[in-house]
Amino acid sequence: MFNEELLIKLGITAVLGLVIGIERELKKKPVGLKTSLVISIASCLLTIVSIESAYSFSGDNEVNITMDPLRLAAQIVSGIGFLGAGVILHRGNDTISGLTTAAIIWGAAGVGIAVGAGFYIEATLGVILIIVSVELIPFILKWTGPSHFRQKEIYIKVILTTPASGKKLLGDLKNEGVMIEQMRLKDTKEKLHMVELTASIPIKQSVTDLYSLISSMDSVEGVEIESR
Repeated sequence: MFNEELLIKLGITAVLGLVIGIERELKKKPVGLKTSLVISIASCLLTIVSIESAYSFSGDNEVNITMDPLRLAAQIVSGIGFLGAGVILHRGNDTISGLTTAAIIWGAAGVGIAVGAGFYIEATLGVILIIVSVELIPFILKWTGPSHFRQKEIYIKVILTTPASGKKLLGDLKNEGVMIEQMRLKDTKEKLHMVELTASIPIKQSVTDLYSLISSMDSVEGVEIESR
């Protein structure tokens, strides 16, 4: 028997999952369009099955079986954590990335559950707020918020030929507006000296200009800068 409501729920879920997926796809994140669609649609379908099963197999006149309509849907929230953990990366420079993508995976599942349970307006508003939260609000804070939000984090690795030049390097970086948060010094096997810095610079400051500045310094053998 054709069920129009089922088709409507899956269609709305696909559209909302598509919106979330496009946002991740534009940012070249591990979880893109296809993954968001699969998560949201599957969550919606499992929620529908959970609700329908609770009322379809609730027993007969002689035996009364009480079932939780959202029992199956409740497992989605915990189960989706395995996918979220897979996109969280711990890089070699002691930084963690992918937390926002993991949260959006959880959000896409939540949207599917909400639509499957019949909360169409709430699910739509949820997607709108998710997009606003990850796109519009950070953009506004970068230009109008406190100074902390107008900074971008960078990772700097510099190879020096002499250890004494490290002090001059740090002084020159501070004069260029680089705020050093963490520092690591290490001697290499080639009898060179490595300086690793976790720092922040103003958003308007060019990373390429900073790279050229460090490369032109005396005693600098190599430079690596990663903008986050």
